[in-house]
Amino acid sequence: MKKITVIICLFLALIGLISIGPGTYESKNTLIVGASNIPHAEILRHVAPQLKKEGIKLDIKTFQDYVLPNRALVGKQTDANYFQTVPFLDTWNKEYNGNLVDIGPVHLEPMGIYSKKVKKLSDLKNGATILVSSNAPDYGRIIQLFQQNGLIRIKKGVKIEQANFSDIAWNPKHLKFKTGYEAKLMPMIYQHNEGDAVAINSNYAVQSGLNPDKDAIALQKASSNSPYNNILVARKDNQHSRAIKLLMKALQSKETQQWIKDKYHGAVLPAGNVK
Repeated sequence: MKKITVIICLFLALIGLISIGPGTYESKNTLIVGASNIPHAEILRHVAPQLKKEGIKLDIKTFQDYVLPNRALVGKQTDANYFQTVPFLDTWNKEYNGNLVDIGPVHLEPMGIYSKKVKKLSDLKNGATILVSSNAPDYGRIIQLFQQNGLIRIKKGVKIEQANFSDIAWNPKHLKFKTGYEAKLMPMIYQHNEGDAVAINSNYAVQSGLNPDKDAIALQKASSNSPYNNILVARKDNQHSRAIKLLMKALQSKETQQWIKDKYHGAVLPAGNVK
């Protein structure tokens, strides 16, 4: 009787191990991160071996827009994402009553102004039209570029990261900023020679074969505390997990920051201070 009981127990234990299987171990040690294809997914692939040494498999899910990554994170289809800036995250959390969390900065994708009609921003003629995407969190970056070049000024008291084109108080050339285009289509709009100038985020510029450092007539500069740095984002319930902390450490490491600088030649800039 005891022998039969022992056999039954062993059989049940074996069934239990089979039901757990390798998938459960893998799921506990797999970090799923949503990202834009370039440069985010490339940078994540670069740090994947570092995480593998820590026993974590990095599973990268690429997205082609700015809408789905946060939805996937909230829905727990991913554990983190890497594609957005602080102003974008703040706007998204406010609009959707979200509680996604900024884990830390990784890199800056400098906003660029491109034109087939002029070589310098200051050469834009009176009444020139600048085409801008519908991505409102980028408006402050565009305004900042024009303001730094002495073409416009915004109202006193308005923070640049919260600025909109309606906040422009001084515009002697009567420049027109036309919004409403899908962000990923901006390079195509530029290639079709629409408008007098086109504002393009560098990740879309690079994907379309443009070199922001050479092709843009004005390009945003890096700053270690820039609100426009691209950040790693997680949920409140997992922001302190070991895997998230290790990923952030790998992304902010001196080695990775130097790799970003060397690989993208100014089209993507490290958020850290790399000489």
